[in-house]
Parts: sequence; structure tokens; C-alpha cells
Amino acid sequence: MRVLVLHGPNLNLLGSREPAIYGTTTLPEIDRSLASLGASLGASVECRQSNHEGVLLDWVHQAAESFDGLLVNFGALSHSSLALADALRAVPLPCVEVHLSNIHGREPFRQLTHTGAAALGLVSGFGPDSYLLGLRGLVDHLGRQR
Repeated sequence: MRVLVLHGPNLNLLGSREPAIYGTTTLPEIDRSLASLGASLGASVECRQSNHEGVLLDWVHQAAESFDGLLVNFGALSHSSLALADALRAVPLPCVEVHLSNIHGREPFRQLTHTGAAALGLVSGFGPDSYLLGLRGLVDHLGRQR
């Protein structure tokens, strides 16, 4: 079982970016935690980050060639990118979206997620554990599909 994790804009700044909202855990720390949990669940996890919507789109398009599922945090693009939402709908892979902060407790524009609406499920508000909870849910779902 192979899972592709996609991190969007500004997530490379985790650990120093608005720690009161996003915490002090860095992106490499999250990636290591995902790889470790994935291994314990019998899944291979590959993590990628880009600040560019087009790169993220290309990765979503290519994912079906090598992966069984997607775990995504497109950051602010979740709330604005119809292109990424359309890509998730076009690619025949289950996807779980995650957010570090509780998007429903934040500004109104953050409460709508176009990409989350195209996902199998959404985990929000548990800091770095959102990723781990999302991965568990995705791997469980993939296991039921086999």
C-alpha cells in the first residue's frame, strides 16, 4: 500500500510560522512521524511539499500511476483552488484532507474547503496529529477496498 502525502504553500515554514496557530513541530518532523506510522500500518508513505499550485496539480495527476491513496494539506489553496478540487475528483484515488488548525473555528473564508469537499474525509484541529489521524483513516479505508 502506497500513500502520497502532499503539503501545500507555506507548510515548509512549520515550526516558525505563527506557532500560536500551527505549533512548533516542523514539516520534516511530521514527515518522519508519517513514515513511521505508515510502516507500522503496512503502508509506504512518500511526502512532498510545494508552494506552487501547478506542481501540486501535476503530482495529483501523476499519483494514480504509483500510489493507492492521497493525504493532502493544501494549506490556503484548500479554500481557493477549484483546480485542485477538480483534480482530486478526476484522479481515481481516495483522498483524505488534513489541517493543523480547526478551520471551522477560524475566519469564515477558511471554513469552506473546496478540496475537502472532493475528499473521502477531512481531519482538522489536532495539530500534527491531524496528519496521523488522517493517515490511519486512509489506510483503514484502503484496507477495506482490497
